[in-house]
This record gives sequence, structure tokens and C-alpha cells, in this order.
Amino acid sequence: MSVHIPSIFTSILDNDFYKFTMQCAVVKLFPAVKGRYEFINRGKHEFPEGFAQAMQEAVNQMGQLKLSKEEKNFLKTSCPYLNPAYIDFLEGYRYDPSEVHISQEGTELKVSVEGYWYRTILWEVPLLATISELYYKLTGAVAWSDDQIIANTSHKIHDYEALDVIFAEFGTRRRHSYHTHDLVMQTLTKSHRYNFTGTSNVHFAMKYQVKPIGTHAHEWFMFHAAEYGFKMSNAMSLEHWVDVYRGDLGVALSDTYTTDVFFKQFDTKFAKLFDGVRHDSGDPIEFANKTIEHYKKFGINPLSKYIIFSDGLTPEKVEAITKYCRGKIGFSFGIGTNLTNDVGLHPMNIVMKLTEVLTSDHEWVKTVKLSDEPLKHTGDPRMIELAKELLRIHS
Repeated sequence: MSVHIPSIFTSILDNDFYKFTMQCAVVKLFPAVKGRYEFINRGKHEFPEGFAQAMQEAVNQMGQLKLSKEEKNFLKTSCPYLNPAYIDFLEGYRYDPSEVHISQEGTELKVSVEGYWYRTILWEVPLLATISELYYKLTGAVAWSDDQIIANTSHKIHDYEALDVIFAEFGTRRRHSYHTHDLVMQTLTKSHRYNFTGTSNVHFAMKYQVKPIGTHAHEWFMFHAAEYGFKMSNAMSLEHWVDVYRGDLGVALSDTYTTDVFFKQFDTKFAKLFDGVRHDSGDPIEFANKTIEHYKKFGINPLSKYIIFSDGLTPEKVEAITKYCRGKIGFSFGIGTNLTNDVGLHPMNIVMKLTEVLTSDHEWVKTVKLSDEPLKHTGDPRMIELAKELLRIHS
């Protein structure tokens, strides 16, 4: 099968904001580190013949993307915590398709990335979005009409307004398509701005004049574990984040090595300095309880802090969390796939993870993630067991 693939990406900013904030930190602190990423097909999806070829064409086209003057001005005015040297660097940055390796055996797709971390860090989200969009296109899956997608999104907006909750759109990596994402954003930005606070996608934040939202991802902590050891990972990750952003971008991701381990190192300094934490796995009500009690332990009023819930949210989950948390702690929601890939088809279950880093002693070290859901642990099995032993994790 030979299919000409029109450009899926037209802007270098069509990516999650935390990729740029992490890239800024990596450029400043770890410019010599190299990384390797691997595609993980959690949903066991079967890819049609010629998929790898079509994906390679899409990836090659990304090499033409560059930061425009208008985009540069948007970053300078909207994101003052990104230092000018980094924004100049991004203006000169180009995706290098040779860093991406794509192959296919039958219906199995393999995708990996290797190169300097400060460069390769931008590939993960657009690669996943490309896989998702091409999968639906090349399998001939028929989604809802534009009118149905708009009506579905409008119904959810009504639900969230009725709950009086604040939410953002976090759905780039597993969106049905760019077109669907754009429709959803059009609909969201026509709603009351009080409830809809922004998007993780910087391109759409600029297009619709809303706030780009994000801080850091699991890979930030995974690198620090490889470089400094599992026991030092959380503390060093947070210290370095503060070194770069001096109190801005103050939401800490808690579940790279389980929330229980994280809170052991999220001491008074960090609890007071960071505005809140993000929940991304495990039971959200249990997490809320742990977070509330942790703040109380340090004499901090939980209502002065907040949790961003971002794990597989639906209107039903949002309602349950809201009813539990209201009046106890601040909270908001980052809603992803349920906004950008709720189109009458089965959403893909795909991820891409940092699997190895070349550390300062010039050795490749395997990385792992120990989620609050044991079935979501990722990485080398031997390294997972080592991390669990060192961190005294018994699940």
C-alpha cells in the first residue's frame, strides 16, 4: 500500500507545553545527556500494511517545521518564565527525522527515538498523535460528523459548568486527528471562559488565545533516577525544577515512583513552594485524602493548594471527584482523550516512554516508572524490581 500523507503537523508548537518547559530545563542543566524512547502498544492495536511507510513520510515532513516570528512573540509574551536564550534556541531548532526509527513486521509497529535529550524530548507527543491519526485514516474507521463532535463537546461543557468546576484540555497525544482537536478547541473557547482555563497544546493556546498549561512529565523524574539514584529522584527533580523556574510552573507530578514515596520527599519546603500536585494514576479519592493529610501535617491549609486530576477523566469521574474534594482542597481537571478522541470509535491505548539515558558517567542506564497502578509499571523488569526493593514498594 502506498498512500500520500498530507502534512499532519503545520506548527512546531503543536505539542504539549510540558515538552517545551522540560526542554528549556534540559538545555540549561543537562545539554550533554542522551536519551532513548520506545513506543509501547498497550492496546495491542494491529497496524495495516504500509503503516510504517506512511508514518515515515509524515515524520520526514516534520523536518520542515520551524518557529515563526508570530509564535516566538507569543512565547515571549505568554510565557515569561521561558528564558530568552531558550526561545532563541527553539527558533533555530528543527526536528531531525534521522533520530526516529520506524519499522513494521506484519501488524506490529516499532518506533524508537535516540539522540541528545534536549533534542529528542520534543518527539514523543507528535509521534503518538501521528500514530493515532494515521491509524484511523488507514484503517478506514468512520468517526462521527463534525456536528456530532461539536454537540458532544458542548454537552460535556454543560456538565462541567453545572458542576462549577475548572478544567483544561490535555488531549494532544491520543487525539483522533488534528481536525477533531481543532473542532473541540473551537467549541471549548466559545464556552464560558471561567470554567475552561486553557490547553496543554501550545499551538492551540496561541490560535485560540488561551493559556498554555503544563509543567513536567514522568521522564523528568525518570532521568533523575538514572542519574542520581531512585532514592534521590523526587527531591533532585524538584530542586532542579526550582533552580530553573524559581517558583513558576509550580505543579509537581507525584506518581513516577508511587505517591507514597513522593510524599516522603515532598517536605515542608516543597509543600509550601509548589502550588499543588498532579494526579495521574491510581484511585483519585485515595490520592486526594493522602494529599490533604500531607498538607495538614505541615500546618498548610489544603484549600490554599490544589490538585490537578488528569487520569482518564470522564464527566462521571469528574463529578465523583468534585463531590469529594469540594470544600477540602483546591482542584481542577486536565481532560484528554475524552475530549479529543470521543468520536464514536475506540480510542487508542498507546504511550511512548523514555527507556534509557546516557548519564554523566557515559553509561546507558535503563529507566523505569512505578505508577500507583502496578499494571502501568514500565521499564526493564529487573530494574523495576530493583527500584521496588530500594524504595520499599511492596505492590
